[in-house]
Amino acid sequence: MTDARHAADASFADGDPARVLAIRAESSDDLPVLAALAQDAVLSVGDIRHDARTRRLALLVSRFRWEDADAARAEGRPFERVRALLVIGDALRVRHDGIPRDDAGTVLSLLDVSWQPGEDGTGTLILRFAGDGAIAVDVECMNVDLRDVARPHRAVSGAAPRHQD
Repeated sequence: MTDARHAADASFADGDPARVLAIRAESSDDLPVLAALAQDAVLSVGDIRHDARTRRLALLVSRFRWEDADAARAEGRPFERVRALLVIGDALRVRHDGIPRDDAGTVLSLLDVSWQPGEDGTGTLILRFAGDGAIAVDVECMNVDLRDVARPHRAVSGAAPRHQD
């Protein structure tokens, strides 16, 4: 049974900082948790910014709230998405493969974030997108943040993302 609070756009409690996700990955052990929470985030190419001067790559995404999916199912309320920033710090070089950088409106769906270690703490973060697109970010050290920046809203599709095995 749903109550009036769930009939609105979202079930996010105003001013409840406990419901805002803010997570950082600084090691290969941290990254799988962040990657799982970012999986199925959607964004447009125009929402990707690389600032070589500050050595930062930032992606403004619409993140599926995996951490709330079981509760939404159990309570019979809609699944949620939330606008979030995925920021990679200490970015030395950014390479794109299969991403049409000249088409800001192209929509991407993030499948995975993985790590290829280099020497002395350096390495490459690989962001893989549906359709075989990828962004490789050579970094001085792992420094990845995922932070919600808005209130959650009802997922437009009404369904949780599904993956083929």
